[in-house]
Amino acid sequence: MPPAEAYGVASFYALFSLQPRPPLVVHVCDDIACRANGAAAMCQDLERRFGLQGAPLNSGGATWLRSPCLGQCDRAPAALVQRAGSDPRDWTLTRVTVDGIAATLRNEKPDVVSDVLVPPKPHSSDGGPVPPKPRSGEGGTEVYADPPRLLRRVGVVDPTRLDAYRAHGGYEALTRALDMGRDTVIREVTDARLVGRGGALFPTGRKWHAVARAAAHPHYLVCNADESEPGTFKDRVLMEADPFAVVEAMTIAAFATGCEQGYLYIRGEYPVATERLLDAIAQARAAGLLGNRVMDRSVRFDIDLRRGAGAYICGEETALFNSIEGFRGEPRNKPPFPVQSGLFGKPTVVNNVETLVNVLDIVREGGAAFAGIGTGTSTGTKLFCVSGCATRPGLYEVPFGITLRQLIAKAGGTRDGRPLQAVLLGGAAGVFVAPNEIDLPLSIEGASASGATIGSGVVMLFDDRVDLRDITLRIASFFRHESCGQCVPCRIGTVRQEEALHRLAASSASREQEVALIDDLALVMRDASICGLGQTASTAVQSAIRKLQVFR
Repeated sequence: MPPAEAYGVASFYALFSLQPRPPLVVHVCDDIACRANGAAAMCQDLERRFGLQGAPLNSGGATWLRSPCLGQCDRAPAALVQRAGSDPRDWTLTRVTVDGIAATLRNEKPDVVSDVLVPPKPHSSDGGPVPPKPRSGEGGTEVYADPPRLLRRVGVVDPTRLDAYRAHGGYEALTRALDMGRDTVIREVTDARLVGRGGALFPTGRKWHAVARAAAHPHYLVCNADESEPGTFKDRVLMEADPFAVVEAMTIAAFATGCEQGYLYIRGEYPVATERLLDAIAQARAAGLLGNRVMDRSVRFDIDLRRGAGAYICGEETALFNSIEGFRGEPRNKPPFPVQSGLFGKPTVVNNVETLVNVLDIVREGGAAFAGIGTGTSTGTKLFCVSGCATRPGLYEVPFGITLRQLIAKAGGTRDGRPLQAVLLGGAAGVFVAPNEIDLPLSIEGASASGATIGSGVVMLFDDRVDLRDITLRIASFFRHESCGQCVPCRIGTVRQEEALHRLAASSASREQEVALIDDLALVMRDASICGLGQTASTAVQSAIRKLQVFR
């Protein structure tokens, strides 16, 4: 391998370093949701107490760094701790304070873990834990489901035990799929009108059909668990609390599309989900649910788990392929599309976690029953990640078509009854929604008609105490930092956009000229960028300027 290629990979990922680091590193999130919950002031306090980020502390044994979103938005502010050495370990700290980070840096409480999704509960007579009521401050993500479908087992079934999963309907869908046959499974998924839940909204049945019919072999299945959109944590919850469902759903997808090898690509900032999935894969393999004869049938399928290393762009499917193959996570030009030439140049099915887990209900109940939930175009239920200034932040499962106002009401509105200033819908790549617009239906067609997007399901509330200028600047900084740099429009455009916003914030230039420049940059990035990062880098920024008059 040429040294330049190794250098290119090592320098690409945020969790890698070209310089020696202390054995204990605390990555402190200062992204949107955490900023709305005091992260900016917390980082300033850390600088006063410990110096600038990266400075060695505790006799060179520790340091702290600012971090993009860690996927813990409902439990903000958050930090990721990495401990290297003879006993390497990663863990997250949630609802963390400056004193908590300081104690970790001083190695006073190295084993304090705050990322347990569901605390241990007494077991009921049927072998599963007693369903807990949502409790704030216990360290676990709170989930609310109406009706509970994707989240039916979260907080109810022990996620570390295969027998508990099977006692609650686990692997019934795979059994039924194997009896139905490949073509029937794809037909049911097509009839369900299931579309991708990561934001692209591509019909899942059409994608599966194309790979199943592809002449080139082998076929590959990829589960995209690189959930890096600021404000998004839905896939983390599914992976941490229902990992066997992810494994079973991947197996069904592989069977239907003729894939014998699957890859689950998970972001490196999810240590608990990684541990749970590795354990679930191992248990499934030992039970004959993965391997050379799945369920003792002539079906072969196995899963490798690959960890990301801190790169938002790897959520883009072709950048993810490059990362799995060992290269920089840079997107590829399309066509060819992944169903023709994807991972290792072969036909590839790629779906995210939420999309795949929906397949279990489709196979069990039939595509028509699934399509009967939601609206005409938006079928099934949707997971929404509510965070920011919400009274009850957490993961909400609701049918498509509920209004944004109704969802906000379910989350208790804003904390302390403060006035709602804005809602960020769809994450950093989404749009701001003003308080007088929250009656928009949360469906694909409803959001589109309102000039919005559901995206990955982010619903971030900001009350009147949040500085939206600061939030908008952080969004611009996020895209500038996360651009892979491969294409000029995105590499240069994200930098120039951030510079223009800083001039607007400082009132050091003509507002009309700077807004016109931002509009020009947005047009170029949207039309000429290789992937969705550059194409959406100005969406939230423009809505903040024009709709909310943030820099007026």
